[in-house]
Amino acid sequence: MDVFQPDEGAWMRRNSEIPLKLCPRGTPFGSVAVLWSICEREPKVFRILLSFPGGISADAAVEKLVPDVEASSCPEIDRILDQIEAFLSGEEIRFSLDRLCLDLCSPFSRRVLLADFAIPRGRVSTYRRIAEHLSSPGAARAVGTALARNPFPLIIPCHRVIRSDGSLGGFRYGLHMKRRLLEMEGAVIQDERHVAVPDFFYGGWLE
Repeated sequence: MDVFQPDEGAWMRRNSEIPLKLCPRGTPFGSVAVLWSICEREPKVFRILLSFPGGISADAAVEKLVPDVEASSCPEIDRILDQIEAFLSGEEIRFSLDRLCLDLCSPFSRRVLLADFAIPRGRVSTYRRIAEHLSSPGAARAVGTALARNPFPLIIPCHRVIRSDGSLGGFRYGLHMKRRLLEMEGAVIQDERHVAVPDFFYGGWLE
């Protein structure tokens, strides 16, 4: 399975002049790679790549996305990867947005990602409810697109957004990984494809 989507080429063109650096890390969910650079004298994360279970690894994804990237790190980026590794080991981690380069995203996508970031561990919401929360009823598909293109998975937990009927919906790194992440956070999965939801974040009951 290929984690690359049509927006990848546009992402590479937009960031071709940015001196990106790579910091990889092994985790219980496979390798994770952080692409980062210095922006206004501060280290900022431009992209987080995960490994697709049974498919392309984060290392292979980096090789395809930015083949000549230099491996480098700094204390701030190491701290982020420490938190990601701890999160994927089952620890409850409170991530911060401070080091994310959200300027890469469109205004609408930023609003979607910020709404998604607010969903706490152990809770889920839906594409439609996020659209309604953003005063954009009818934009559920656009919300789904923004989450599918989320450059910062785990820190911005797009795996916590499902369909209104309780089914898992989509996830760039596969439904198996989405299910594992939700179960790790305490969600109850029914018949492998539906979440048992007492109520949704941003309001409402299962439809």
